[in-house]
Amino acid sequence: MTQSDEITQMLQDWQTGDHNALDRLLPIVYDELHRQATRYLRKERPEHTLQTTGLIHETYIKLVDQPHLHPKNRLHFFAISANLMRQILVDHARAKQRKKRGGDKVKLPLKEELIALDNGENTDLLALDEALGRLERLDERQARVVELRHFGGLTLEETSEALGISRRTVAEDWRIAKAWLHRELTR
Repeated sequence: MTQSDEITQMLQDWQTGDHNALDRLLPIVYDELHRQATRYLRKERPEHTLQTTGLIHETYIKLVDQPHLHPKNRLHFFAISANLMRQILVDHARAKQRKKRGGDKVKLPLKEELIALDNGENTDLLALDEALGRLERLDERQARVVELRHFGGLTLEETSEALGISRRTVAEDWRIAKAWLHRELTR
């Protein structure tokens, strides 16, 4: 049994009521979750109070507390985890902004591959989240492609597999979503 098959089996066990399956799964997927969390936090401001381990633990808690999640396989699990990490960071940014009553906005530098901002400025995490929400209402699949590619760090092939669509469709959705987000975030 490959590690991918082992992860898929543990996910299935978790879904069928084996509450210990997620505890057995965490050590196996921890390195990938750590890589995702590191990628997210690298985009945050240097004085960000949430650490990599804290983000992983909050993600784990959200996974445990949401029994309606039904990851189909390893890639789908990591896609869900990436989405939860993004939600945690957005919630963290909103709480900090509320605390400061509209103080400094949390900046998230967007990768050049996502949006080529001519002046290289950082984009507000909350603005990006709002733009992704609007994109999701227009085209849910394109929003999922952005989450998986940009936030989850998945390749075109991995995104294709996670969403069950062709690589060509993922590439086209990625291209269109980047252009749309660029327009939304540079208005």
